[in-house]
Amino acid sequence: MYFILILKILSTFSELGVTEALIKGLIENNIVNPTEIQEKSIPFLLKEGTDFIGQAQTGTGKTAAFGLPLLQAADTSSDKIQALVLCPTRELGQQIAKQLFRIARYNPSRIFVEAVYGGEHIEIQIRKLDRPTHIVVATPGRLIDLLERKAISLKDVKTIVLDEADEMLSMGFKDNIDTILKQTNGHRNIWLFSATIPESLSEIIRSYMDEDAYKVHVDVKNVVNRDIEHQYVQCIDTKDKLNTLLEFLRTQGKGRGIVFCKTKDGTQSLAKQLIARNHLAEAIHGDLQQRDREKVMRAFKNEKVQILVATDMAARGIDVENLQYVIHYQLPEQLEYYTHRSGRTGRAGKKGLSISLVTSSEMGRLKTIESELKISIQKIRRG
Repeated sequence: MYFILILKILSTFSELGVTEALIKGLIENNIVNPTEIQEKSIPFLLKEGTDFIGQAQTGTGKTAAFGLPLLQAADTSSDKIQALVLCPTRELGQQIAKQLFRIARYNPSRIFVEAVYGGEHIEIQIRKLDRPTHIVVATPGRLIDLLERKAISLKDVKTIVLDEADEMLSMGFKDNIDTILKQTNGHRNIWLFSATIPESLSEIIRSYMDEDAYKVHVDVKNVVNRDIEHQYVQCIDTKDKLNTLLEFLRTQGKGRGIVFCKTKDGTQSLAKQLIARNHLAEAIHGDLQQRDREKVMRAFKNEKVQILVATDMAARGIDVENLQYVIHYQLPEQLEYYTHRSGRTGRAGKKGLSISLVTSSEMGRLKTIESELKISIQKIRRG
């Protein structure tokens, strides 16, 4: 049975044009079948590699969609930087670099990938960049710092990937992106991946990309992980939400999960209430200092913290194995955030649980999520 499965995977990814060495890395990392965005983008990016716009939500497999063509195009006989991936957060940058490294593990010639981001001493990153580097994954602010110090050269970069492009703009990186794209204008292609295309992103597309850029779109309705069970509990009010959450946590033993709130104040308040009731909880949000954020994430990954209370933005790039559940303490404003939140669990073929705690005033929003994503969210009746 296992042998048959391997043959199926090989033929499927082979049809997209991926080399056997990279396919071996995919299999080892439990990437067993191409997702829709991968099927639509990989053949074009491998064969043409010109300007490209991929509109798809978080959790659709975008890293492999652009990562496989980047890895396959890498000229390992050169020690120059040939590709640049820009992304909004340190965590996402680390995750992308780690995944590219793992996928390329069996490539006949080693492909060097380096991640650079704020929060780490820039001198350490400069020393790493002195070594041969083929692909750089960077947050925009740190890349600008390195360019100003002349510690990195982009003159040999043939491809720039803008990953989570809308999020980079919402976080205030437009000027940095403008600077980077102007410096590389004329000798590179842009592969842009984004969940949405706001007007500010349309400006970048008009200014720096070919008007005939190849476009693909993945409908948000097709990207929900079917290994995740979706449930909801109807609560009387906010106090009842806390009681419901506490009841649920008592059933989880040492199981770990993420509880999502919409605001920084909400995460801090809820984390304090959980800690006061002897739960191993910590809050993570956008205003947290980098060293404090790293401390929380280390504790969570090392299982010293069982419950992470997070905002949507702070959870970008979080990739922790074996999370049993996700709790929507407050429903997200944007539809794709529900997919992103839920996708923290049910990974690598394992089952996951996504539970929404809703009051009567939030039921309309929950039904919209259920209808738009074409999922069934089952009501849980309390004992």
